[in-house]
Amino acid sequence: MKTEIKIDSLYKVKRMVKITNSKCLSVIAGPCAIEGRQQTLEAAAALKEIFFQAGVPLVFKSSFDKANRSSGASYRGVGMAEGLSILAEVRERYDIPVITDIHLPEQAAPVAEAVDMLQIPAFLCRQTDLLLAAAATGKPVNIKKGQFLSPWEMRHVLAKARSTGNDRICLCERGSSFGYNNLVVDMRGLEIMKTTGHPVIFDATHSVQLPGAGDGKSGGQREFVAALARAAVAVGVAGLFLETHPDPDAAPCDGPNMLPFTALPSLLATLKELDRITKAGMEKTDKEVTVCVP
Repeated sequence: MKTEIKIDSLYKVKRMVKITNSKCLSVIAGPCAIEGRQQTLEAAAALKEIFFQAGVPLVFKSSFDKANRSSGASYRGVGMAEGLSILAEVRERYDIPVITDIHLPEQAAPVAEAVDMLQIPAFLCRQTDLLLAAAATGKPVNIKKGQFLSPWEMRHVLAKARSTGNDRICLCERGSSFGYNNLVVDMRGLEIMKTTGHPVIFDATHSVQLPGAGDGKSGGQREFVAALARAAVAVGVAGLFLETHPDPDAAPCDGPNMLPFTALPSLLATLKELDRITKAGMEKTDKEVTVCVP
């Protein structure tokens, strides 16, 4: 994909994204892993234009390291030093908030300097030291619910993070283990996690993942992403998490569950209208987590 990288009046998109269950839908979106500087800048430019045209707030996402891989031979990313430099450039060049994963407590502080929101991977959501380190940065944190956890157990995860004095915490549903190599989504969990008063995000792309089903790598069923996204928005969530790529079938990781950029405009239009209907007259009783470019 060749996308012209430019800055003009089109890119006066919100540099501040307010994530809350009762107001307009926000989306965290981007390629699963950073593949290089040019690819990431092109992806950010393309996504910013798509989301601007859709009128949907965007937080750009890509990972410098995917530590939880099916195989030692799986692609992990470009590493922390190069990855943070690229993400910082995305933020500076396009003036959009950026989020990425951390896996170790010692990564929290340096990563928080380069991005606007930290993310805790699902398999690490009960790692106390990691949660405390992430929240202690004062940055907003998106905590993914482990595939092995019930939604009501996330209140204990939340309490750990909030014990630092940081209440800028979002909870994210990404499916629950359902036998071998499969996940299922219980939409009741979205409502249950909303009782915490914190914003709830639905990860529509990892929810269709088939973990380890690809003989040393994960499979996925991207054909179900749109249906699950619509269902979650109809429940009433603060945001969606969508991994997306210009050519998912050529992506080095998580291709089977990523959406192509070309699928986004029509999907976002539908989701925006569903969100408007769902939240019409909804009383604001939850927290608002603001993610912004400094």
